[in-house]
Formats: sequence, C-alpha cells, structure tokens
Amino acid sequence: MSESSYYSPKEIVEIVNKTAESKANTSAKKTFVLAILAGAYIAMGSFLAIIIGGGLPEMQATNPGMQKFIFGAVFPLGLILVAIAGADLFTGNTAYFTPSVLSKRLPLSAPMKNWTIVYIGNFVGSLLVAWLFAYYTGMLAKSPWLDTVIAIGEKKVSAPFMKALVKGIVCNWMVALAMWLAYASKSTTGKIFGIWFPIMAFVAMGFEHCVANMFFIPTAIFYGADITWGQFITDNLIPVTIGNIIGGVVMVGAAYWYLYDSKEK
Repeated sequence: MSESSYYSPKEIVEIVNKTAESKANTSAKKTFVLAILAGAYIAMGSFLAIIIGGGLPEMQATNPGMQKFIFGAVFPLGLILVAIAGADLFTGNTAYFTPSVLSKRLPLSAPMKNWTIVYIGNFVGSLLVAWLFAYYTGMLAKSPWLDTVIAIGEKKVSAPFMKALVKGIVCNWMVALAMWLAYASKSTTGKIFGIWFPIMAFVAMGFEHCVANMFFIPTAIFYGADITWGQFITDNLIPVTIGNIIGGVVMVGAAYWYLYDSKEK
C-alpha cells in the first residue's frame, strides 16, 4: 500500500475485495446482527433529517433549495455510523462483492446469501427505529413534523415504477462511491468527509435508498398516511431495491473492477 494519506483507486479495489471475503466468511448470525445495526443507523440518520430538515416549513416555502440541503446535510449520520462503528448495509454490499465475483475469487452464491440476510436485517433494524423511536415516542406527532413525514411517505409511493427504479440507480451510485471514498482515506476525519458529500448530495437531490425508505414509509404508515403495506412494497421498495442493486453492481463494483482488477488480454 502507498505511503500517502489516502489509498489509490486500485488499492481501494483491493481493500474492497478483502472486505467482501471477510463478509462472506462471517457467520449468518453475526451478519444478521450487523445488518440490524445498519438498518437502525440509517433510520437514525433519516429520523434526524426529519426532525431538523422537516422542521423548517417556512424555509421550504421560501427557500426550498436550502431546506433540501439542510435535510441532506444531517442524513449522512447513518452511513458514518455504518462505516466507522461497523455494520452491514445492503446497498454498500451490492458493490463490495462485485469485483470479487467477476474475478472469480468468490462464487455468486456468496453475495446472494449475504444480500438476503442483510436485506432482512436492515428491514428489522429500520422498523425497530420507525416504530419504537419515531412512532411510540410520539416525537413526530405534531406539525410540522407530522405533515413532513406523511408527505414524504405519500410522495415516495406515488412515483411510477421506472422513475423509482432510476432514482434508485443514481442513489446507490452515490452511496457506493461514498464508501469507496471512505476506504480511500486513512483517517477518521477523511472517512467522514468522504461519506458526507455524496450522501448529502443524493438526499438533497431526492434520489431513493431502499433502506432509508424502510424507515421513512413505515413511519408514515404508523402515523396514519394513506399508504398500505402492499403499496409500500410494490410501488417503492421493489423498484428502488432493483435500482439500488444496478447502481451498486454496475456503476461502481463492475466499473472499478474493469478499470483496476480485470485482466485484459
């Protein structure tokens, strides 16, 4: 590895390959616990974004760009906790495993097993925070937070399938790049900055993250939004998850494998 303060793009791919192998060798029970933590961490970042960014209705009316920026600026808490404290997040894992699978270091069954366990665990962690912290405490029961959470949930399930899918692609392109930047840095401060900019950007721009939506939409449902669980799954979670997989696998994992890890004849 280099002696500089950061790793090169080629070195990042080497680190990602080691990360994927470590994740593949982690027991299912530990993977599930790590996934619950990741879902909870992303939900906490989402919750914070609603409390702060969703508490600015006047700014939203008069300066919507700044309100979106503030909403996005605090959301990265979740991924910072995932990356530095340690947890297993589905969206990041879509990119991590790709170079190793394409280079045949790992079989395709490795990511399939990991993604399944992690996706379920992320859902559990997100729902725990949504119901226990966001709903049971009543912290969002009054305006403007109640209006905000219901509006977010209803807007997310109203998008056409393909628009939700495309928004999912761009989102996880940014999320996976955030983790790539975090791996590039050798310092905690560098990792935080590497994560913050891409995550703030995708949230402020309004793209779709399946694990964050496991918090946003159930919280809206708990607070009485006109959304069914079936709508949540079919109109948002499925297309966004597909988009997130494409964004992580193709736009980051496969792209950087081709550039820095593939063997050209």
